[in-house]
Amino acid sequence: MIAIALKVTLGMVTLATVLNLIRLIKGPDAPDRILALDSLYINAIALIVLFSMVIHSRLYIPAALLIAVMGFIGTVALAKYLKRGSVIE
Repeated sequence: MIAIALKVTLGMVTLATVLNLIRLIKGPDAPDRILALDSLYINAIALIVLFSMVIHSRLYIPAALLIAVMGFIGTVALAKYLKRGSVIE
């Protein structure tokens, strides 16, 4: 039962990732694209964790943590760039 739920969830998160990619490409303005990128890295974390649950391995969890940290830093840097025009003052 858990295996079926994992596969269904993996499919749903993959669909959400594809929709985020579409929003990233077609976004009407820069803030929408930044939000799509933020959602995209959250979906990437979910995909990695779900995949590691499917194959019963803890090997991919540090990669998910690294993507979380880098995604947060990237989102903050892009938001600061849009607000002020520079990242480092």
